[in-house]
Amino acid sequence: MFWLLFAIFLAACMAAGSTGGLFPPGSWYRSLNKPPWTPPDWVFPVTWTTLYICMATAGARLALSDDNAIAMAMWALQIALNGLWTPVFFGLQKLKLGMIVLACLWVSVAVSVVVFWQVDWISGALFLPYLVWVSIAGALNASVIMRNPSEA
Repeated sequence: MFWLLFAIFLAACMAAGSTGGLFPPGSWYRSLNKPPWTPPDWVFPVTWTTLYICMATAGARLALSDDNAIAMAMWALQIALNGLWTPVFFGLQKLKLGMIVLACLWVSVAVSVVVFWQVDWISGALFLPYLVWVSIAGALNASVIMRNPSEA
């Protein structure tokens, strides 16, 4: 049962991640002034693949846990926000709106860590790297806004 649930949660992660293929960064993003600590392009797919495996594992573990209703709702919220950011930031090229979505994502992931930890501490721990990555993404998004006021 775990592996079936893992596959379902991984499919949800990949669906959210597919927005990157639908709305690639492109020349608009490359032309933006970005901070020198911006990760190289190859880091993003490696990081997201790792995070999606952790997220799917956490989701499958939580689905098998008792008293998981809030945890499942939080998992659904964070993956919806995860899938929304790319179309807003890269598709619509709305830096400030992207920051709002990212802030909501950060809160949902932070709350998820707490809620998940109470249901299954391993699931909570599996979301900690995600929280770190979303924090980095938030700092990068904010820096791009400050460095490109005419685009914001």
